[in-house]
Amino acid sequence: MPRPGVVVEVDERTPPMLVHHGEQLRFESFPLGTRAIYPPDVLPGLPDPDAAIAHALETPLGHPPLRELLFAGMRLTIAFDDISLPLPTMRPPDIRQRVIEQVLTLAAQAGVDDVELIAANALHRRMTAAEIRHIVGDRVFRSFWPDHLINHDAEDVAGMKFIGQTEHGEDIEINRRAAESDLLVYVNINLVTMDGGHKSVPVGLASYRSLRPHHNVSTMLRSTSYMDPGHSALHGSAERMGRRLAQDLTIFTVETTVNNAAFPKQLGFYTTREWEWSVRDQASAFTTKRALDRMPAKVRRRALHASRAPFELTGVHAGETEAVHERTLAGVHRQQLVEVQGQTDVLVTGVPYVGPYNVNSTMNPILAMCMGLGYFFNMYKNRPLVRRGGVMILFHPLTPEFNPVHHPSYIDFFDQVLADTTDAALIEQKYEQSYATDPWYVHLYRSSHAYHGVHPFYMWYWGAHGMDHLGDVIWVGADPKTARHMGFRAAGTLTDALEMASDTVGRDPSISYLHAPPLTLAEVH
Repeated sequence: MPRPGVVVEVDERTPPMLVHHGEQLRFESFPLGTRAIYPPDVLPGLPDPDAAIAHALETPLGHPPLRELLFAGMRLTIAFDDISLPLPTMRPPDIRQRVIEQVLTLAAQAGVDDVELIAANALHRRMTAAEIRHIVGDRVFRSFWPDHLINHDAEDVAGMKFIGQTEHGEDIEINRRAAESDLLVYVNINLVTMDGGHKSVPVGLASYRSLRPHHNVSTMLRSTSYMDPGHSALHGSAERMGRRLAQDLTIFTVETTVNNAAFPKQLGFYTTREWEWSVRDQASAFTTKRALDRMPAKVRRRALHASRAPFELTGVHAGETEAVHERTLAGVHRQQLVEVQGQTDVLVTGVPYVGPYNVNSTMNPILAMCMGLGYFFNMYKNRPLVRRGGVMILFHPLTPEFNPVHHPSYIDFFDQVLADTTDAALIEQKYEQSYATDPWYVHLYRSSHAYHGVHPFYMWYWGAHGMDHLGDVIWVGADPKTARHMGFRAAGTLTDALEMASDTVGRDPSISYLHAPPLTLAEVH
């Protein structure tokens, strides 16, 4: 049986721990008494994923079987999560491919010939043909690309449809094809508890107009944890939109969960606790570190992003969105949840090379901040791992490098907006509209592979809750100039960072290390 999550106290016998430092690795010896937090063991995958998917489609929650919702002459739209999930990219066949193929088989048997597939990328960049092919598989790609297998375009005015408002006055505008279909099937991968549920359709197929009600500073500050949907204002807004959409649309949700097997066997040390490393794990870890240190940056990045994760399906549920999502969250908790007693003065974690918004790209400093303060800070239920006024220490070089194709507006945001202020509310007030409506950014989003002009703003807002809660943020191994430009401090070593943190938390703070990857969700009591 898999073991539950592990919380250990560092003592004289504890080996140095692996810490991600962007595209490189570090081994750190933590002070005695440091609390290290690890997730449960990697869960076994379902023995027959295709059979599990077929069963879910035949016995959905709150809906008739999918085959009974399909009929000749109908308009069927299948939407699916984009490359922001899972992380790293899954080895083929992708779970979305498995689900989509079965949905299409049922549709063909029912005589449905008006089918369109849409990548629900919201304001994310358009995926390339190769990236879409990897998700949906060769057979689906050849059959539907490019006319009936497309990236969602949030700036296609004619291609969007205004549905109405929620009881809170939140505008709902989504992809017209999806809104006017007889049936919308949404295929999801729930990597973390922030994903899925009503966050899929109202967000993934939305316009800027429809994202503003929840992607704003006020909502972020009122979200106790983005990973605890019941206490998240972000999710509350998305749920109101989703329930309103369900009054007009027939939405059949298919959600899947995966285990923590994020790395191939030769890199298994990533997901193994250091004191349990075999001789082979030790050799592989040190060889990998040395190789990454020696590689030129472009070669290193290419090699890392080429890695394919052997994720396995641990659960699949289909039917009515809320009923499905309840089961999905339980599945994610089973893999990631660990009970932690009490908060800490200092929380330490490493920021890895990949996040949702730099797949096959560069993790620039704004995205690194979002990963650290937007994602890892929020990997909790009940209470934050770090107390209010505490310190977060993050490992990342914060190299001021930006991909000009994928992140053009990030360059200007970094150079112009952050040079004026780092205050999220003031940034939103002074600059958001001009970036969101800039014709050049809109053009690049629609015709190239650029994130929308407003996207760096959302990433900065994503860290607003963490920045508001913390007394200090220190980046180990970071470019000092970049850290200062973003309103943070930089330290050369963990020892230096802890010394700097003493200004805020005293000389004898409690320290916790959130080991990631693999992903851990701390239930803090």
